[in-house]
Amino acid sequence: MRVLVLLIALTFLFGASDALAQGLGIGVIAGEPTGLSFKAWMSSDRAVDAAFGWSLSSDGWFYMHTDYLFHSQSFKESVEGGLPVYYGFGARVLLHSGDSSRFGLRTPLGLDFFVAGGNIDIFVEIAPVLDFVPETKFDLAGGIGARFYF
Repeated sequence: MRVLVLLIALTFLFGASDALAQGLGIGVIAGEPTGLSFKAWMSSDRAVDAAFGWSLSSDGWFYMHTDYLFHSQSFKESVEGGLPVYYGFGARVLLHSGDSSRFGLRTPLGLDFFVAGGNIDIFVEIAPVLDFVPETKFDLAGGIGARFYF
């Protein structure tokens, strides 16, 4: 399981390196998970996001996901006004002591609202998850949050 966590973290970090010119957002997310949220723009309408925190479910205590996202509007159009819809694909790791840790694929769908000239975004998302480890199981994640862009 540690190898999976490392692979997902490296995917986010290598993908984010090209996005620093577009902007890196750091903030919070509340829901499933509750913790820190990051978003790095890869191009004007594509981004990579990640969240690290704790799970509110009874069988998880550390949660991590990363997604590749497509936006209905470019970053510039979103900052100038509008409410872009985004969708994508990614992976989730839910770590717990013992044998109840889980790994699965997720498909987020959300709305992203930019305020303060593009320095802050407020988002809401829902993400169906299909876990493969330790068994095949359907789950639902989602949250609301805000990020500040550097």
